[in-house]
Amino acid sequence: MNSAETEFRKTDKPRICVLFPGALGDFICFLPALRQLADSSAVDVLARSEFAAIASRGVSVHSLERPEVRRLFIDGAAAVPRVIQFFSGYSAIFSWFASQQAVFVDQLQIAARGRAQIFPFRPGNFTIHQADYYLSCLNRGVPMAVEPLVDLRAEALLWCDNFYRRTEIGREPILCMAPGSGARVKNWPEANFLSVAHWWRRQFGGKVVVVLGPVEAERQGFEQLSAACLVASGLDLAQLAALLARCQVYVGNDSGVSHLAAAVGARACAIFGPSDERQWAPRGPRVSILRRQIICSPCDDAAMGLCPHRACLAELPPEEVIHELRKLPEIANLTRLGTGITV
Repeated sequence: MNSAETEFRKTDKPRICVLFPGALGDFICFLPALRQLADSSAVDVLARSEFAAIASRGVSVHSLERPEVRRLFIDGAAAVPRVIQFFSGYSAIFSWFASQQAVFVDQLQIAARGRAQIFPFRPGNFTIHQADYYLSCLNRGVPMAVEPLVDLRAEALLWCDNFYRRTEIGREPILCMAPGSGARVKNWPEANFLSVAHWWRRQFGGKVVVVLGPVEAERQGFEQLSAACLVASGLDLAQLAALLARCQVYVGNDSGVSHLAAAVGARACAIFGPSDERQWAPRGPRVSILRRQIICSPCDDAAMGLCPHRACLAELPPEEVIHELRKLPEIANLTRLGTGITV
């Protein structure tokens, strides 16, 4: 019995291994491909271990930072017994990791006995959506219906009930906002989020929950929002999914949280600036993309980091976002039902 069988779950299905780097948004874009792989096989994914909280059924997630994987960057690693034992139990290996590292690719193929399929992490054609790219690597088409991609877990729903009680949320409508992202240059100004929060409370008598992750806690810069709204921080991804699924409306940047909101079927409004929504728009049954079209947007990563004005975000006023929010059927229903105070 090899080490993969003893450490990972046992199954009668064929077992495949997936090596996948990337952050939350990348992983959610990968979920349609992952779900198709899991239809006929038991899948062990080596990625960020926190993704286990939102993985599909039939998928087991473990850390990519394994010694068997790290050793593949060294010539001769495929002859190491531990590496051989780890990879030999898989019927196939799919990797989107380190495809440009020649030594890694060679050693992985040797360890996998030629059964590894290795792909670039990003497509060469940047107008294809990232989710479609991962499916194309498997020669699979886009499924007719894949939402919701993330199932809610019972323990997370119980946590959400407790959060509502602890923060004294009753029947009032909830607006959930995530003002951060993986890069500051993709963030709509905090003051604009704050204006939307004030409008929500005035218009509907609702409450606003601001989601802050580890990156936002480290960078700071959201003190005004934190003081004016309820704050949800330190959540695991299952808890975050449950919170997003329960709100009336979600507003956030081009971020992993926005992808998660879309994946649980929330009414999600994602604000895009320098990124290209053709590649990165969150996908879900109730998603709107809001952006200010200017001549230099979207732009590549290098230009994004050097931009002196960030006009694509700074020139999108909160009034325009509020105008678009008013058009949503969920918002219109709140107004017709008289759940808030008309201003």
